[in-house]
Amino acid sequence: MEEVKVPSPGESITEVDLASWSVAEGDYVEIDEVIAEIDSDKATLELTATASGSISFKAEEGDTLTVGDVIAEIDTSAKAPAKKKVESSEKVEASAPKEEKTVTPAAKEEKQPTIVNDSNASPVAKKMMEANQMNPSNIQGSGSGGRIIKQDVLNALSAGINPSSIQGWGGSRDSNREKMSSLRRKVAERLVSVKNDTAMLTTFNEIDMSEVMALRSRLKDKFREQHDVNLGFMSFFTKAVTEALNLFPAVNAMIDGNEVVYHDYADVGIAVSSPKGLMVPVLRNAEQMTFAEVEAEIKRLAVKARDGKISIDEMTGGTFTITNGGVFGSMMSTPIINPPQSAILGMHNIVERPVAINGSVEVRPIMYVALSYDHRIIDGKESVSFLVKVKEMIENPTKIIFGGKDPDEVLLGL
Repeated sequence: MEEVKVPSPGESITEVDLASWSVAEGDYVEIDEVIAEIDSDKATLELTATASGSISFKAEEGDTLTVGDVIAEIDTSAKAPAKKKVESSEKVEASAPKEEKTVTPAAKEEKQPTIVNDSNASPVAKKMMEANQMNPSNIQGSGSGGRIIKQDVLNALSAGINPSSIQGWGGSRDSNREKMSSLRRKVAERLVSVKNDTAMLTTFNEIDMSEVMALRSRLKDKFREQHDVNLGFMSFFTKAVTEALNLFPAVNAMIDGNEVVYHDYADVGIAVSSPKGLMVPVLRNAEQMTFAEVEAEIKRLAVKARDGKISIDEMTGGTFTITNGGVFGSMMSTPIINPPQSAILGMHNIVERPVAINGSVEVRPIMYVALSYDHRIIDGKESVSFLVKVKEMIENPTKIIFGGKDPDEVLLGL
């Protein structure tokens, strides 16, 4: 009998949650086959079989486990089941017409319709409910075992049920209680810790996105053809941030006890949304990356975060973070520092607004930006100057390649 134990997801992590089993109780599993997913306070990890054999569960989905706990046992003496030839039987079943069962009126009266979810609905009924945006919990199933069939959906539609009103508030007094995941608990602890342990302030500014948008519109197709990746706004902000961090090193520093740790590199965390919550993968040495490298790395890490494949190492060690609430329509917000970092830049949506340009009113695409910072280490002058420098580089993108300086000044050695 081979024991499968909870591995250590990373340093300082002692507990995990069993998110889901990928196999069924008693299944024959092969060595290195994925058998479960576990949630730590930083990432979702796959757990693989340590041997081949019949698996027996020692924990249930949702259980909180300690590193080293036995999560399953594998009977290595079990023999692998012979693979059955089902092709011919499947063909016969597919070709044979399905027999419709006739339900007598008496049987209909005796059978009590059952309210069920879409897991107990026929494929045809399920497609009809999805197409009409219908909530299956509001449909009475008359099929075997309360199964929702096509006629039940038709009856609900003919009864005048408004599909748009079925979902959402149902008028009931029910409530639902769910256990917080390890990731959500850790996020909650960190957010409260930041508010209590730092002197967090936020400074705001606005950026005219006209130049960047024009440059992107003009060269995005050529950029994609040459680098096989799309040109987005995040690469502009990442590169502008790295240049500004070089000019204002305190924004890239962190407090360690009674000391301030300054970094000669910029490991920029990019906050991305995932099914498990907010993830912050890190671009290592972003100050050395090209625009194409930034875009490619963001895409790679975002896909891994979305699929739950990102590792803990890819989310630790950042020195500064950028978060973009604009993709969800946010006009302005106060981002919370990602400890032990000392600052975070918040981007927001781009909206056409009337602004004064050389004494006249023009409509320009404007983005509000916010810099939250720890006032214990970053003074107001540094924070405001940092954000102004980022604004200048985005509004005049050529300054990015000259370290935030005007190209003419660089040419003249000023």
